[in-house]
Amino acid sequence: MVENELLSVKQLSVKLHNKVILSDTHLTLNFGDILGLVGPSGCGKTTLLNTIAGFNTPSTGELSIKRNNSKSTHLIVAEDILTITPFKHVAPEHRNIGMIFQDYALFPHLSVEKNICFGINKLPKSEQKSRMADLLSLLKLTGLEARFPHQLSGGQQQRVAIARALAPQPTLLLLDEPFSNIDARLRNELMLEMRQILKQLKMSAIFVTHNKDEVFTFADKIAVMHQGSILQIGRPADVCHSPNSWQVADFLQLGSWIPVKAINGQFQSALGELPSSEDLFLEGNMATYKGNSHKLQLLLKSQAIEYCEGGFEKNNVKVDNISITEHGFHYLLSSIDRDLSLSFEQLSFYSNCLLALDQKIAIKIKAHNYQVFNSDDDILG
Repeated sequence: MVENELLSVKQLSVKLHNKVILSDTHLTLNFGDILGLVGPSGCGKTTLLNTIAGFNTPSTGELSIKRNNSKSTHLIVAEDILTITPFKHVAPEHRNIGMIFQDYALFPHLSVEKNICFGINKLPKSEQKSRMADLLSLLKLTGLEARFPHQLSGGQQQRVAIARALAPQPTLLLLDEPFSNIDARLRNELMLEMRQILKQLKMSAIFVTHNKDEVFTFADKIAVMHQGSILQIGRPADVCHSPNSWQVADFLQLGSWIPVKAINGQFQSALGELPSSEDLFLEGNMATYKGNSHKLQLLLKSQAIEYCEGGFEKNNVKVDNISITEHGFHYLLSSIDRDLSLSFEQLSFYSNCLLALDQKIAIKIKAHNYQVFNSDDDILG
């Protein structure tokens, strides 16, 4: 492991009930980083989290975890690095990892104080009280020590779960959909608050979510999973700007999809030929795409669409749906083009111009950094 790495996952695969859930998974996490695992249901997010925690045994590969909070290699001895393989298991309680479950898993018969101290009850009473007092203050729970979980709001229950996980002072915190049970109105506020707490404590964390917006608010890095593998990992802004596959772009809903054809080195669409651009991301080599054997899709963002007012251009789309957002009017457009191989629906477009339902208009694609993908693979749901 390199100096600043807390967790290293190499060639990890996990089989449960004779079914491969994770396959050849690679992952690293640095001290102090917050990583969000996203992907559709059944892609292996929670299995990966549980395997890191120690609830599942790897079928192949290895995990290395540093139990020492120090970032300096000269302070870390061999005993501080745990290496887990199919033949060398380390029990969850010996990994120095905290975990917060989706339903918080608070003990209903224990008070807030006893829930928080549950994992540190072998420490001297004075140390328990000192840690609890610090966590109560940090998580704004002071005065609630004697209450029971059913007497707390959802946000307060989440804070108690966080306090209980942090009480043993783990080097890594794992969270399984930590915001799914929070009222939507409070979710963003709690995410920002929890992120500040983790950063204040210099706590490393990995959390699972289906909600890409949670990752953009809460995480330093994002890992997009599909069918048991991590397809792409990096800063959220970098992944959104440069998705490396159809599945990543589709799951993150980075834009709309319109079909294109490769003809004589140029892309044709129902909106015309793509304007010349020096920058093109193509999933594969242009020369390999001939005829209609491949389903090529252009990732098209609303800001790359130009509304042609004045009637000088031929109408090429129809307005199918209208809604109002903070960005103006939001329209879903479908193509008028009769070429079924290039027709599309549900093209997302924002404009300050008020259009009518079923109105036919003309739009064109602005020259930009095109991203064209081969969609022969299954689309993420």
